[in-house]
Amino acid sequence: MFSRRSLQILARFGVVAAAVGLAACDDDGSLAHRSLAPIPSETLALMEQAGTTKEAPTLIRAFKKEAELEVWKMRPDGRYVHVKTFPMCRWSGQLGPKTREGDRQVPEGFYSINPGQLNPNSSYYLAFNVGYPNAYDRALGHTGGTIMVHGVCSSMGCFSMTDRQIGEIYAIVRISLNSGQNEVQMQSYPFHMTAENLARHRLDPNIAFWRQLKEGADHFEVTKQEPTVGVCSKHYVFNAESANGQRLDPAGACPPLKRDPQIAALVAEKQAKDDAKIAELAASGVKAIRLVYQDGGQHPAFAGRVAEVSRPEALAPPTEIVLEDRGTGAKGKAATRLANVKTPADATTASASVGAAQPKSGVGETAVAANDKAAAPQEPIRVSALASESASGGKGSITGWLGLHREPPPPPAAAAEEPAAPPQPAKTVDKTPTGKTTKGKTTAAKAPPTPPARDVPKKVTIGPLEKALRAAEAQK
Repeated sequence: MFSRRSLQILARFGVVAAAVGLAACDDDGSLAHRSLAPIPSETLALMEQAGTTKEAPTLIRAFKKEAELEVWKMRPDGRYVHVKTFPMCRWSGQLGPKTREGDRQVPEGFYSINPGQLNPNSSYYLAFNVGYPNAYDRALGHTGGTIMVHGVCSSMGCFSMTDRQIGEIYAIVRISLNSGQNEVQMQSYPFHMTAENLARHRLDPNIAFWRQLKEGADHFEVTKQEPTVGVCSKHYVFNAESANGQRLDPAGACPPLKRDPQIAALVAEKQAKDDAKIAELAASGVKAIRLVYQDGGQHPAFAGRVAEVSRPEALAPPTEIVLEDRGTGAKGKAATRLANVKTPADATTASASVGAAQPKSGVGETAVAANDKAAAPQEPIRVSALASESASGGKGSITGWLGLHREPPPPPAAAAEEPAAPPQPAKTVDKTPTGKTTKGKTTAAKAPPTPPARDVPKKVTIGPLEKALRAAEAQK
């Protein structure tokens, strides 16, 4: 059940000892001393309690919404164990992936950190490059680079920590790399991949991409081993390899893939359980939302420490846009719905700039900026939105999330017209060569055009998850 990558890491781990740390170029050696600082004794005690060591391989997980960075270490049995969670001091942008240079987005995906990506001479105390863009990003044409985990609590697309935090995280990563680990995997998520979070964000334009990230998270959750990450057909694949030896082409079609059947069964079981929970939550009235930030966020532990962070004026709580997943009307037109924009009572500035801060949407919602002269509203602001995607069962709807995409309904039938009187023959006058006319000749009027045939509605196959969803709605 162990992956090949885990076995290789364990083999190297038993042979390779600690190597020389990265040297700095600074004449006085202050930066070199900083980059070679030891792991604090308190953290070493946590590792010992978890049954691991400072030399063991490391894995990092980051969650933007919760503003947390987790450090995991490998045990002797090849499984990772959680050691410590660091509150994130600052991240920028919105939930969702980074796609271009200068968009201030913190990347989401699976990245690798090797020794050459550590920067002991960083202007941000200490730093290491996360490896953006990876093969997936490049296949989609995403641009930008030099995305770091660093100190100074200032972010323009980076994972920003305090100087003390990055000193500790840097030491953990450095010692693992110097002890035989080739690369430290970093998993970056918009939020914890729980059924509750995914039910609330089920209509977000990024949901299809987040489903890919959840698959990788599920592989880690059920095995507690580092998943092997591949890319083909512009899509992440996990713990899979080519069945015919063909190389995975990030931009090309996937070859036949083979997986460990035991791991695949565990992942499928978890996914089915989560899908059922998402359907249950949606049927019970859990609203689908979008969160719109002015410019990212930070962990609540740093609230009020304005002097330490970048752009403190943009740290108001996010605006919550509530979307309603509704079906189509009788004539097949997308139903118009009302959504709520919930602005926190202490976030007047955020609510006043929703229109400017809101990223381009894939579900057609429209936000209305609050009056900046008025006090923070006690009731949600009403805005109109079109359920064009969710109404047709697209990727953003709950049925799209569950893979139960429905064919669009046929176009509306034309309105019936009053029957017309039967056509009368039209009299014509035929002129003879001599100039005389002959009366009484008639020609039949042209027949009216045949109306086009109406589309026949397509049959929809109802799957077990759809039946469960409908049963839950009926009980409600």
